[in-house]
Amino acid sequence: MPNQRALRPLTPPERKQVDALLARLPYLRPKLRIRVGRGLAEKRRKLLVGVDEEDSRMHAAAFLVRRHIVIDQKLFRRRDLARILYHEIFHFVWARLGNPLRLSYEHLLGREWRERARGELGWSAEQRKLSLAAADVRRRTRLWADYVCESFCDSAAWFCLESRRPHPEWTLKPRFCVRRRRWFQAADVLPRLQL
Repeated sequence: MPNQRALRPLTPPERKQVDALLARLPYLRPKLRIRVGRGLAEKRRKLLVGVDEEDSRMHAAAFLVRRHIVIDQKLFRRRDLARILYHEIFHFVWARLGNPLRLSYEHLLGREWRERARGELGWSAEQRKLSLAAADVRRRTRLWADYVCESFCDSAAWFCLESRRPHPEWTLKPRFCVRRRRWFQAADVLPRLQL
């Protein structure tokens, strides 16, 4: 958990931006707290706030137990806010998804891996995918589990934003995107946004 003094509540204009984005998500009635920090980074799975800009490699983080999200204040001046906010919200959905659906999504990714699918629907998933070895997939290691979770969250954000402008981080080939879209439709994930 980051130093709470380094975080602040949303300003009224930021709250208006966030509320408008949350209103686009069907079913979502969040009981999540959203805080803002400057200069986010991660070290040993801990969030650091207030790091120098060149060391800041994160845009946001979700804290499932405490039910809150931390967003870097720079995001409020970029068009990535919706994509990244939705990604963080879907971490809460992933945690509540249930093992059968999580395993179903993992099988989808396993099939993509065997077919050598390149690209992803967000950088957080893609950087994890690039660090995987065949043994990670076969043994279902922590690296594989982290990739599966990040892929789900990036894909869910893409699924919610797909009708909008394409994003440069959406590099997954169209045939795999079609499969992911079908998976999200069949799994009926959006009603699980009732957080």
